Amino acid sequence: MCSREDFQAQRSQLVALLVSGSLEGFECILDWLLSWEVLSWEDYEGLRLLGQPLSHSARCLLDIIWGKGAWGCEKLIAAIQEAQASGHSSEVHAYWSAHSRQPAQDLQSHRPAVVRKLYSHVEDVLGLAQDRGFLSQYECDEIRLPIFTSSQKARRLLDLATVKSNGLAAFLLEHVLELPTPQSLPFEAAECQKYISKLRTTVSAQSRFLSTYDGAENLCLEDVYTENTLEIRTQVDMTGPPQKSPATLGLEELFSTHSYLNTDADTVLVVGEAGSGKSTLLQRLHLLWALGQEFQEFLFVFPFSCRQLQCMAKPVSLRTLLFEHCCWPDAGQQDIFQFLLDHPHRVLLTFDGFDEFKFRFTDQERHCSPHDPAPVHTLLFNLLQGNLLKNARKVLTSRPDAVSALLRKFVRTEYQLRGFSEEAIQLYLRKHHRESGVADRLIHLLQSTSALHGLCHLPVFSWMVSKCHQELLMRKGGSPTTTTDMYLLILQHFLLHASPPDSASHGLGPGLLRSRLPTLLHLGRLALWGLAMCCYVFSAQQLQAAQVDSEDISLGFLVRAQSVPGSVAPLEFLHITFQCFFAAFYLVLSANTPAALLKHLFNCHQTGSSPPARVLLRLCVQSSRHKEDSELALLRKAEPHNLHITAAFLAGLLSQEHRALLAQCQASGKALLRCHAYARRCLAHSLRRHFHSIPPAVPGEAKSMHAMPGFVWLIRSLYEMQEERLAREAVRRLDIGHLKLTFCSVGPAECAALAFVLQHLQQPLALQLDYNSVGDIGVEQLLPCLSVCKALYLRDNNISDQGICKLIEHALLCKQLQKLALFNNKLTDGCADSLARLLACKQNFLSLRIGNNYITATGAQVLAQGLKDNTSLQFLGLVGNNIGSVGAQALALMLEKNIALEELCLEENHIGDGGAHLLAQGLKRNSSLRVLKLSNNGITFLGAEALLQALQTNTTILEIWLRGNTFSPEEMEILRHRDSRLLL
Repeated sequence: MCSREDFQAQRSQLVALLVSGSLEGFECILDWLLSWEVLSWEDYEGLRLLGQPLSHSARCLLDIIWGKGAWGCEKLIAAIQEAQASGHSSEVHAYWSAHSRQPAQDLQSHRPAVVRKLYSHVEDVLGLAQDRGFLSQYECDEIRLPIFTSSQKARRLLDLATVKSNGLAAFLLEHVLELPTPQSLPFEAAECQKYISKLRTTVSAQSRFLSTYDGAENLCLEDVYTENTLEIRTQVDMTGPPQKSPATLGLEELFSTHSYLNTDADTVLVVGEAGSGKSTLLQRLHLLWALGQEFQEFLFVFPFSCRQLQCMAKPVSLRTLLFEHCCWPDAGQQDIFQFLLDHPHRVLLTFDGFDEFKFRFTDQERHCSPHDPAPVHTLLFNLLQGNLLKNARKVLTSRPDAVSALLRKFVRTEYQLRGFSEEAIQLYLRKHHRESGVADRLIHLLQSTSALHGLCHLPVFSWMVSKCHQELLMRKGGSPTTTTDMYLLILQHFLLHASPPDSASHGLGPGLLRSRLPTLLHLGRLALWGLAMCCYVFSAQQLQAAQVDSEDISLGFLVRAQSVPGSVAPLEFLHITFQCFFAAFYLVLSANTPAALLKHLFNCHQTGSSPPARVLLRLCVQSSRHKEDSELALLRKAEPHNLHITAAFLAGLLSQEHRALLAQCQASGKALLRCHAYARRCLAHSLRRHFHSIPPAVPGEAKSMHAMPGFVWLIRSLYEMQEERLAREAVRRLDIGHLKLTFCSVGPAECAALAFVLQHLQQPLALQLDYNSVGDIGVEQLLPCLSVCKALYLRDNNISDQGICKLIEHALLCKQLQKLALFNNKLTDGCADSLARLLACKQNFLSLRIGNNYITATGAQVLAQGLKDNTSLQFLGLVGNNIGSVGAQALALMLEKNIALEELCLEENHIGDGGAHLLAQGLKRNSSLRVLKLSNNGITFLGAEALLQALQTNTTILEIWLRGNTFSPEEMEILRHRDSRLLL
């Protein structure tokens, strides 16, 4: 039995069940409910309105069923079970008379079986019905619309038979009875099974070996793949309670999470910075599917690269896109494609590198036909929206800056790829270096070199360290510090491997560079042209235009892109960051680099749309006679993030450490000095202009600056130049009390750059880095500027005990630091001793917020011990941990002695009535606390009574929060009248 109360209590689970499958599954449930007359025809018509989200239809169905009582509730459960069973069986158990007196009624009574029998014969039945005058041409065309699957076409034919009184129902009843019973589901047909096998083989061949950045090694992906830090990216509500830090997920959980942004969307979005491992993540997904290990709910997986899709100039249909550009069926193409359309929930499409797609997302070009050709960007945008292959899963990867708010409306779940953890870096190096002692030496080198360690959280830098391990371990000077240092090291590695053996001992000297300077300039010209044109894969004609020959290609920086089997694969740079590096290299060594280019490259307010693009074009094609106007229109779409990366490399190459080397490769040393001087002035000017744009402070408050991502790249460029004098000049007159850099994609490399600049501040400031990717490695990079921070906010940054313990070790020596905010990280009781030491030793410390972590009673006891003799802390936030009544007891004993604490936040800590009684005892002997927050703690009226008794003697406390606890309406009314300081 299923009562209405039980039904209503399980409503959310039922909604999730109804929308978890495809629209086909939902309509199958409606078939059963119609056949059992649970739904009236009016009910059914209201539920099948086109265009409404599946979740809306599911909720409407539950409302209708609830109104029909317990019988209707039981029938819905039965219909769900029947629909699930029919999805795994092709048998049709239904018999009816061909000469029924009520054919429309019989069609409805046997509707599930009729739909199954009609499935493969809709077109034939439509043609016959039209020939006999039962249907008009218009009615047939409406049913044949390409947006409908075969099952949906069958249902619409039955719906029409219900309302027409011209004999169509009797015709269908008789004719459907004569149709052959389907012997097997379509995907079990031989042709389809062969295609699935061929597709698995193709995808396996493309993904089995790791596509290393140089393409020189055949590493088995299964042997060297290292898990990246993958987290659900949630929407942050600044006004609501803080959300628990998302758990780190495994790749196999990509489609299993229930944290949806839009339950009606089909697209899973994975965002991450350049080099964070997005492409490798998809490659691993493809391989797991091809080997039959994971993601077996999908029969078909179609991988696509956005940088290659944009090279398709001619309009294509969906069928052409899937078959010709992924894997072509040897037979039965039409039947296989029809199955894809009829069962989209068995299909997965992946699109890698949306940030490299030159077309900006729009929902204005609607395209619903799977058969009609359209421009490739129109196909992609409509696939992402669900106008094509609705209910097929799509995975899209991108850098965060390329994802617009409009695109996020069509995202089901968003994940963030944060890069390697400390453990992952070590595991990566051990997998790549199994020789005795090599990995240990590399790990020790990283741990002793903070800057290099900070870079390696991005897999692309871990690969560089692995690739250049001999150079790093034998290096006599200092280790690489900046991104530019690492790319010059990998350049040296490639040049030496392409040079005679006797050159290996000389390193990256002027002679080695000059010997391959034409090659480097050819690659640089190609890279710069590609950035300006948003082109990342290059045809033979484009290589020839840039004068890139086979000798240039043999150096190893251009590799074959994946392509359709049997076609000539185009070339691409090892990684987008290498393309930016060579573009910067070309600009530095070009004697005629315009000053206007430097000005706009280092302008953090530029959009990347026109000034830099125009200058780039002028530089790239100044000797050509191409039509400049048409190319300028294309260059206005240049990706600004790539220009930022190029600017940082340009600054690094112009640093004093590298300028001398490059000067010997250039005909005019003066030109290089002029370029350096102007770049330096541009950087300083842009930073000053950014600082001057800060609005004046509100009276009574510290002056605050909310920096934008463009500012972060200016700081990165300044750090790459490694001029401390310029850093001092940049912040000399900066007068702010609060620097806010939330949601700015700040990782360890950005932390190192910030510390390089901010350590020269004259006045202390509050540094807010909430909702970034700082991590333990980034915390280490921030230590040099800790002495100028009066407050440090690091909410939601994937920081563990290791990072915080290192931070506190330095904070003990920093007199200025008075506040720490560490919400939503990965802190456990393991960091409690360090935090307690901080509280016991720093008697000017004011605020500690460690909410939404993993602190238990043990950690609370340690913290309470550190607070007993503290005379300064005013705010302690432990919301969303799990200290329980035992932890509450320790804090209650602390309150009896503490004379400074003014606010204690303990919401969502499972302290219960026992903890409330203990805290009440502490309040009786405390004279400093003003606010105690105990919301959502399972406290009943008994616990509230104890707190009321404490309030009778404690006149200092102003508020006790008890929202979300276990009180009846009557008890809440009583408590409100007893004392207004209880907030319910």
